[in-house]
Amino acid sequence: MSDQLSSLIQAVEKADSSSRLAEAVQNLAASRHEGAIPTLIAALGYNNPGAAVAAVDGLIHLGEPAVPALLEQLDLHNYTARAWAIRALAGIGDPRGLVTLLGAATADFALSVRRAAAKGLGMMKWHWFPEELLEIAQEEALEALLFVAQQDDEWIVRYSAVVGLEALANAVRTTYPEWRSQIQSQLEQLVANDDSWAVRARASLAQQQLQTEPMAQSDHTDQPSPLTATDWQMILDKLYERKGQERLVLAEGDPRRYRELASTMTQVSSSGE
Repeated sequence: MSDQLSSLIQAVEKADSSSRLAEAVQNLAASRHEGAIPTLIAALGYNNPGAAVAAVDGLIHLGEPAVPALLEQLDLHNYTARAWAIRALAGIGDPRGLVTLLGAATADFALSVRRAAAKGLGMMKWHWFPEELLEIAQEEALEALLFVAQQDDEWIVRYSAVVGLEALANAVRTTYPEWRSQIQSQLEQLVANDDSWAVRARASLAQQQLQTEPMAQSDHTDQPSPLTATDWQMILDKLYERKGQERLVLAEGDPRRYRELASTMTQVSSSGE
């Protein structure tokens, strides 16, 4: 570890105020050094929004090298830290995060997590996927986003699902036009029927934009995938595992039941039972 990186990490660890912590994390993120990844991930759980935003930006910029650590250290107990980590995974768009985003968008009890995941699902680096894996991956993303847009109780999560659906519609523009039509039909229903004016307005905007030019592609479109055959096999295995779970009887296997269970437990706790 270089002396400069060590000094930047120590500044984060020794920060004695909220503003100094945010500044120290920002400086560490700006170093663009892979050795900063563990400290940036730790900063996601400091309950300091300024530091978390800087850490997310730094992790997204570092990109693929940050993905394994983000997945390994996903905080299952701190939903705020988990939401920031999901936001970083969504911003990176690495296919290794796909199954995590699918689960988070449809089943996490925290709306901030579902919101970040739904937006990220449409913005995967689809051009990295091998042809034999692309169809099942995009189909899973489509089903998850349609479910969120139709069923999530929180308008801000449905709003993010619309953003994800718009991006996905552009991604399948030429490969799966029937899915694009399905997305456009869903947008039409949201414009007509959603309870939230914000969701209706965003769905209307998506309709307009889909009738014009495709959304701007990622700056990394031309970069080849750094993923190995082992990475792709793991992604495929997880996708098949997820498909298998979806075929189970809902009362026992549907992961979306977990959110209903969490909601029920919260209501029971609030009522003092």
